Amino acid sequence: MAMGTSSTGRAKLRAVGPHVVAVLALEPVVGFDLTIPPTVFGAATKADGTALYDVRICGLEIAPIRAGAGFSLIPDYGPEVLAEADTVIIPGTYIAQPRYEGTLPDDLAKALDTIRPGTRIASICTGAFVLGAAGLLDGRPATTHWLRAEMFRALYPQVKLDEELLFIDDGDIITSAGLAAGVDLCLHLIRRDFGSEIANRAARHCVVPPWRDGGQSQFIERVVPDEGSEGTAPTRAWALERLDEELSLTAMAAHAQMSVRTFSRRFKAETGQSPGTWLLQQRVRHACHLLETTDLSVDRVADSAGLGTAASLRHHLRSELGVSPLAYRKTFRAG
Repeated sequence: MAMGTSSTGRAKLRAVGPHVVAVLALEPVVGFDLTIPPTVFGAATKADGTALYDVRICGLEIAPIRAGAGFSLIPDYGPEVLAEADTVIIPGTYIAQPRYEGTLPDDLAKALDTIRPGTRIASICTGAFVLGAAGLLDGRPATTHWLRAEMFRALYPQVKLDEELLFIDDGDIITSAGLAAGVDLCLHLIRRDFGSEIANRAARHCVVPPWRDGGQSQFIERVVPDEGSEGTAPTRAWALERLDEELSLTAMAAHAQMSVRTFSRRFKAETGQSPGTWLLQQRVRHACHLLETTDLSVDRVADSAGLGTAASLRHHLRSELGVSPLAYRKTFRAG
Protein backbone atom coordinates (compact mmCIF):
# COMPACT_ATOMS: atom_id res chain seq x y z
CA MET A 1 0.00 0.00 0.00
CA ALA A 2 1.34 3.41 -0.93
CA MET A 3 0.29 5.85 1.74
CA GLY A 4 1.47 9.38 2.24
CA THR A 5 0.52 12.22 4.55
CA SER A 6 2.86 14.49 6.41
CA SER A 7 3.18 14.05 10.17
CA THR A 8 3.06 17.83 10.44
CA GLY A 9 0.10 18.28 8.12
CA ARG A 10 -3.47 17.29 8.67
CA ALA A 11 -4.99 14.23 7.06
CA LYS A 12 -6.78 14.80 3.79
CA LEU A 13 -10.37 15.36 4.86
CA ARG A 14 -13.39 14.91 2.66
CA ALA A 15 -14.78 18.00 1.03
CA VAL A 16 -18.30 16.77 1.77
CA GLY A 17 -19.34 14.68 4.74
CA PRO A 18 -17.49 13.45 7.80
CA HIS A 19 -14.10 11.75 7.85
CA VAL A 20 -14.71 7.98 7.62
CA VAL A 21 -12.89 5.89 10.22
CA ALA A 22 -12.97 2.12 9.74
CA VAL A 23 -12.16 0.12 12.86
CA LEU A 24 -11.20 -3.44 11.92
CA ALA A 25 -12.11 -5.92 14.67
CA LEU A 26 -10.01 -9.06 14.44
CA GLU A 27 -11.04 -12.05 16.53
CA PRO A 28 -10.32 -12.36 19.40
CA VAL A 29 -10.41 -8.57 19.66
CA VAL A 30 -9.45 -6.58 22.76
CA GLY A 31 -12.89 -5.22 23.65
CA PHE A 32 -11.64 -2.13 25.45
CA ASP A 33 -9.47 -1.10 22.50
CA LEU A 34 -12.37 -1.59 20.10
CA THR A 35 -14.66 0.80 21.96
CA ILE A 36 -12.14 3.65 22.09
CA PRO A 37 -12.39 5.00 18.49
CA PRO A 38 -16.20 5.19 18.31
CA THR A 39 -16.34 6.79 21.75
CA VAL A 40 -13.61 9.40 21.23
CA PHE A 41 -14.21 10.22 17.57
CA GLY A 42 -17.95 10.21 18.23
CA ALA A 43 -17.41 13.04 20.69
CA ALA A 44 -15.66 15.20 18.08
CA THR A 45 -18.25 17.61 16.75
CA LYS A 46 -18.59 21.12 15.45
CA ALA A 47 -19.97 23.76 17.80
CA ASP A 48 -23.48 23.08 16.45
CA GLY A 49 -23.16 19.35 17.21
CA THR A 50 -22.45 18.22 13.64
CA ALA A 51 -20.41 15.00 13.63
CA LEU A 52 -16.93 15.30 12.18
CA TYR A 53 -16.26 11.56 11.94
CA ASP A 54 -18.23 8.60 10.69
CA VAL A 55 -16.87 5.63 12.65
CA ARG A 56 -17.65 2.20 11.20
CA ILE A 57 -16.85 -1.02 13.03
CA CYS A 58 -16.08 -3.78 10.56
CA GLY A 59 -14.95 -7.38 10.55
CA LEU A 60 -13.61 -9.75 7.93
CA GLU A 61 -17.26 -10.74 7.64
CA ILE A 62 -20.50 -9.62 9.24
CA ALA A 63 -20.64 -12.31 11.89
CA PRO A 64 -20.13 -12.54 15.66
CA ILE A 65 -16.59 -11.63 16.72
CA ARG A 66 -15.28 -12.90 20.04
CA ALA A 67 -13.63 -10.46 22.39
CA GLY A 68 -10.98 -11.51 24.84
CA ALA A 69 -13.13 -10.57 27.83
CA GLY A 70 -15.95 -13.08 27.57
CA PHE A 71 -18.39 -11.53 25.11
CA SER A 72 -19.00 -11.33 21.38
CA LEU A 73 -20.20 -8.56 19.08
CA ILE A 74 -21.57 -8.30 15.56
CA PRO A 75 -20.03 -5.53 13.43
CA ASP A 76 -22.24 -3.38 11.25
CA TYR A 77 -19.87 -3.64 8.29
CA GLY A 78 -17.76 -6.17 6.46
CA PRO A 79 -14.26 -5.61 5.02
CA GLU A 80 -15.60 -3.61 2.06
CA VAL A 81 -15.67 -0.50 4.27
CA LEU A 82 -11.85 -0.50 4.36
CA ALA A 83 -11.79 0.70 0.75
CA GLU A 84 -14.00 3.67 1.67
CA ALA A 85 -12.13 4.79 4.77
CA ASP A 86 -10.02 7.89 5.25
CA THR A 87 -8.51 6.34 8.38
CA VAL A 88 -8.23 2.65 9.27
CA ILE A 89 -7.64 1.65 12.89
CA ILE A 90 -6.73 -1.84 14.06
CA PRO A 91 -7.36 -2.31 17.78
CA GLY A 92 -5.57 -4.83 19.95
CA THR A 93 -6.10 -8.45 18.99
CA TYR A 94 -5.05 -11.94 19.98
CA ILE A 95 -5.17 -13.17 16.37
CA ALA A 96 -2.68 -16.02 16.16
CA GLN A 97 -0.68 -15.62 12.94
CA PRO A 98 0.45 -11.98 13.33
CA ARG A 99 0.91 -12.42 17.09
CA TYR A 100 2.93 -15.62 17.04
CA GLU A 101 4.08 -16.43 13.49
CA GLY A 102 4.70 -13.04 11.87
CA THR A 103 2.32 -13.73 8.99
CA LEU A 104 -1.17 -12.73 7.89
CA PRO A 105 -4.14 -15.05 7.26
CA ASP A 106 -5.16 -14.92 3.59
CA ASP A 107 -8.52 -13.24 4.24
CA LEU A 108 -6.90 -10.52 6.35
CA ALA A 109 -4.16 -9.89 3.77
CA LYS A 110 -6.81 -9.60 1.06
CA ALA A 111 -8.83 -7.15 3.14
CA LEU A 112 -5.81 -4.94 3.88
CA ASP A 113 -4.94 -4.84 0.18
CA THR A 114 -8.22 -3.02 -0.48
CA ILE A 115 -7.15 0.04 1.55
CA ARG A 116 -6.75 2.98 -0.79
CA PRO A 117 -3.38 4.71 -1.29
CA GLY A 118 -3.17 7.77 0.95
CA THR A 119 -5.31 6.23 3.69
CA ARG A 120 -4.08 6.89 7.20
CA ILE A 121 -3.56 3.67 9.19
CA ALA A 122 -3.28 3.39 12.96
CA SER A 123 -3.02 0.62 15.52
CA ILE A 124 -3.87 0.39 19.19
CA CYS A 125 -1.89 -1.93 21.46
CA THR A 126 -1.21 -5.30 19.79
CA GLY A 127 -2.86 -4.14 16.59
CA ALA A 128 0.73 -3.19 15.71
CA PHE A 129 1.45 -6.90 15.19
CA VAL A 130 -0.96 -6.85 12.25
CA LEU A 131 0.76 -3.82 10.73
CA GLY A 132 4.10 -5.51 11.31
CA ALA A 133 2.99 -8.71 9.58
CA ALA A 134 1.69 -6.64 6.65
CA GLY A 135 5.13 -5.05 6.25
CA LEU A 136 3.76 -1.57 6.87
CA LEU A 137 6.17 -0.85 9.72
CA ASP A 138 9.40 -2.01 8.08
CA GLY A 139 12.13 0.54 8.76
CA ARG A 140 9.70 2.80 10.60
CA PRO A 141 9.31 3.82 14.26
CA ALA A 142 6.44 2.18 16.12
CA THR A 143 5.22 1.24 19.55
CA THR A 144 2.97 -1.37 21.14
CA HIS A 145 2.10 -2.62 24.62
CA TRP A 146 5.30 -2.75 26.65
CA LEU A 147 4.52 -6.28 27.85
CA ARG A 148 4.57 -7.57 24.26
CA ALA A 149 7.69 -5.70 23.13
CA GLU A 150 10.13 -8.63 23.23
CA MET A 151 7.76 -10.84 21.26
CA PHE A 152 7.22 -8.05 18.73
CA ARG A 153 10.96 -7.52 18.25
CA ALA A 154 11.52 -11.23 17.70
CA LEU A 155 8.86 -11.34 14.98
CA TYR A 156 9.54 -7.97 13.36
CA PRO A 157 13.21 -7.03 13.90
CA GLN A 158 13.12 -4.56 11.01
CA VAL A 159 10.73 -2.27 12.91
CA LYS A 160 12.20 0.54 15.02
CA LEU A 161 10.20 -0.35 18.12
CA ASP A 162 10.14 1.98 21.13
CA GLU A 163 7.88 0.54 23.82
CA GLU A 164 8.58 3.45 26.15
CA LEU A 165 6.20 5.81 24.32
CA LEU A 166 2.44 6.30 24.46
CA PHE A 167 2.09 6.74 20.72
CA ILE A 168 4.25 7.42 17.68
CA ASP A 169 3.03 9.53 14.77
CA ASP A 170 4.99 8.71 11.62
CA GLY A 171 2.68 10.57 9.26
CA ASP A 172 0.49 8.02 7.50
CA ILE A 173 1.18 5.34 10.12
CA ILE A 174 0.42 5.96 13.79
CA THR A 175 0.85 3.33 16.52
CA SER A 176 -0.06 3.48 20.18
CA ALA A 177 0.83 1.63 23.34
CA GLY A 178 -1.60 -0.59 25.17
CA LEU A 179 -5.22 -0.04 26.09
CA ALA A 180 -5.88 3.51 27.35
CA ALA A 181 -3.05 4.90 25.19
CA GLY A 182 -5.54 4.41 22.37
CA VAL A 183 -7.47 7.35 23.81
CA ASP A 184 -4.36 9.52 23.48
CA LEU A 185 -3.89 8.35 19.90
CA CYS A 186 -7.47 9.20 18.91
CA LEU A 187 -7.33 12.63 20.56
CA HIS A 188 -4.04 13.26 18.79
CA LEU A 189 -5.64 12.44 15.43
CA ILE A 190 -8.57 14.76 16.16
CA ARG A 191 -6.11 17.49 17.02
CA ARG A 192 -4.23 16.84 13.78
CA ASP A 193 -7.42 16.93 11.74
CA PHE A 194 -9.44 19.72 13.33
CA GLY A 195 -7.30 21.48 15.92
CA SER A 196 -7.02 21.67 19.70
CA GLU A 197 -10.39 23.24 20.45
CA ILE A 198 -12.36 20.31 19.05
CA ALA A 199 -9.94 17.74 20.49
CA ASN A 200 -10.21 19.34 23.93
CA ARG A 201 -13.99 19.41 23.72
CA ALA A 202 -14.01 15.70 22.83
CA ALA A 203 -11.70 14.99 25.78
CA ARG A 204 -13.99 16.86 28.15
CA HIS A 205 -16.96 14.88 26.88
CA CYS A 206 -15.08 11.62 27.51
CA VAL A 207 -13.78 12.91 30.87
CA VAL A 208 -10.15 12.20 30.01
CA PRO A 209 -7.02 14.38 29.96
CA PRO A 210 -7.03 16.43 26.75
CA TRP A 211 -3.34 15.87 26.09
CA ARG A 212 -0.67 13.39 27.03
CA ASP A 213 2.27 13.87 24.71
CA GLY A 214 3.29 10.81 22.74
CA GLY A 215 6.73 11.14 24.27
CA GLN A 216 5.35 10.49 27.74
CA SER A 217 6.46 7.15 29.06
CA GLN A 218 4.07 4.26 29.31
CA PHE A 219 3.11 3.31 32.83
CA ILE A 220 5.40 0.29 32.80
CA GLU A 221 5.28 -2.04 35.73
CA ARG A 222 8.71 -2.59 37.18
CA VAL A 223 9.16 -6.00 38.72
CA VAL A 224 10.75 -5.63 42.14
CA PRO A 225 12.85 -8.69 42.95
CA ASP A 226 12.53 -10.29 46.34
CA GLU A 227 15.77 -9.12 47.85
CA GLY A 228 14.78 -9.81 51.45
CA SER A 229 16.35 -7.62 54.09
CA GLU A 230 19.40 -6.98 51.88
CA GLY A 231 17.53 -4.95 49.25
CA THR A 232 16.21 -1.41 49.32
CA ALA A 233 12.60 -2.42 50.08
CA PRO A 234 12.93 -1.84 53.87
CA THR A 235 14.31 1.64 53.20
CA ARG A 236 11.48 2.39 50.79
CA ALA A 237 8.96 1.37 53.44
CA TRP A 238 10.81 3.51 55.99
CA ALA A 239 10.76 6.50 53.63
CA LEU A 240 7.04 6.17 52.94
CA GLU A 241 6.39 6.67 56.66
CA ARG A 242 8.42 9.90 56.62
CA LEU A 243 7.38 11.73 53.48
CA ASP A 244 6.83 14.91 55.49
CA GLU A 245 10.50 14.92 56.49
CA GLU A 246 13.58 15.90 54.53
CA LEU A 247 14.87 12.65 53.09
CA SER A 248 18.26 12.99 51.48
CA LEU A 249 19.95 10.35 49.37
CA THR A 250 22.63 10.12 52.05
CA ALA A 251 20.04 9.45 54.76
CA MET A 252 18.32 6.75 52.70
CA ALA A 253 21.62 5.07 51.90
CA ALA A 254 22.60 5.19 55.57
CA HIS A 255 19.31 3.54 56.55
CA ALA A 256 20.00 0.77 54.03
CA GLN A 257 23.56 0.49 55.39
CA MET A 258 25.03 0.99 51.93
CA SER A 259 27.26 3.51 50.29
CA VAL A 260 25.41 6.14 48.26
CA ARG A 261 26.75 4.65 45.04
CA THR A 262 25.73 1.09 45.90
CA PHE A 263 22.33 2.20 47.19
CA SER A 264 21.61 4.20 44.03
CA ARG A 265 22.59 1.27 41.82
CA ARG A 266 20.53 -1.25 43.78
CA PHE A 267 17.56 1.10 44.00
CA LYS A 268 17.52 1.60 40.21
CA ALA A 269 17.85 -2.14 39.59
CA GLU A 270 14.92 -2.92 41.90
CA THR A 271 12.50 -0.14 40.97
CA GLY A 272 13.56 1.09 37.55
CA GLN A 273 13.89 4.61 39.00
CA SER A 274 16.49 6.71 40.72
CA PRO A 275 15.89 7.33 44.45
CA GLY A 276 15.12 11.00 43.79
CA THR A 277 12.58 10.28 41.04
CA TRP A 278 10.90 7.58 43.13
CA LEU A 279 10.72 9.83 46.20
CA LEU A 280 9.16 12.70 44.27
CA GLN A 281 6.61 10.33 42.75
CA GLN A 282 5.65 9.06 46.21
CA ARG A 283 5.31 12.60 47.53
CA VAL A 284 2.98 13.56 44.67
CA ARG A 285 0.92 10.38 45.17
CA HIS A 286 0.63 11.11 48.89
CA ALA A 287 -0.43 14.68 48.15
CA CYS A 288 -3.13 13.35 45.83
CA HIS A 289 -4.31 10.99 48.57
CA LEU A 290 -4.56 13.87 51.03
CA LEU A 291 -6.45 16.02 48.54
CA GLU A 292 -8.92 13.19 48.01
CA THR A 293 -9.43 12.21 51.64
CA THR A 294 -8.90 15.30 53.82
CA ASP A 295 -9.93 18.94 54.13
CA LEU A 296 -6.36 20.10 54.64
CA SER A 297 -5.44 23.34 52.88
CA VAL A 298 -3.19 23.13 49.84
CA ASP A 299 -0.34 24.54 51.94
CA ARG A 300 -0.83 21.85 54.58
CA VAL A 301 -1.05 19.12 51.95
CA ALA A 302 2.20 20.31 50.37
CA ASP A 303 3.94 20.35 53.75
CA SER A 304 2.59 16.95 54.78
CA ALA A 305 3.75 15.40 51.52
CA GLY A 306 7.22 16.89 51.83
CA LEU A 307 6.77 19.14 48.81
CA GLY A 308 7.38 22.29 50.81
CA THR A 309 5.07 24.98 49.48
CA ALA A 310 1.73 25.22 47.73
CA ALA A 311 3.55 26.61 44.70
CA SER A 312 5.73 23.51 44.57
CA LEU A 313 2.70 21.24 44.85
CA ARG A 314 0.92 23.12 42.07
CA HIS A 315 4.00 22.85 39.86
CA HIS A 316 4.41 19.10 40.34
CA LEU A 317 0.71 18.32 40.04
CA ARG A 318 0.43 20.28 36.81
CA SER A 319 3.57 18.61 35.52
CA GLU A 320 2.40 15.11 36.42
CA LEU A 321 -1.37 15.35 35.88
CA GLY A 322 -2.05 18.63 34.13
CA VAL A 323 -4.35 19.96 36.86
CA SER A 324 -4.20 22.26 39.86
CA PRO A 325 -4.55 20.89 43.42
CA LEU A 326 -8.04 22.39 43.80
CA ALA A 327 -9.17 21.01 40.44
CA TYR A 328 -7.83 17.59 41.41
CA ARG A 329 -9.68 17.73 44.73
CA LYS A 330 -12.93 18.78 43.04
CA THR A 331 -12.65 15.95 40.53
CA PHE A 332 -11.54 13.10 42.74
CA ARG A 333 -12.75 13.96 46.23
CA ALA A 334 -14.68 10.96 47.56
CA GLY A 335 -18.22 11.55 48.75
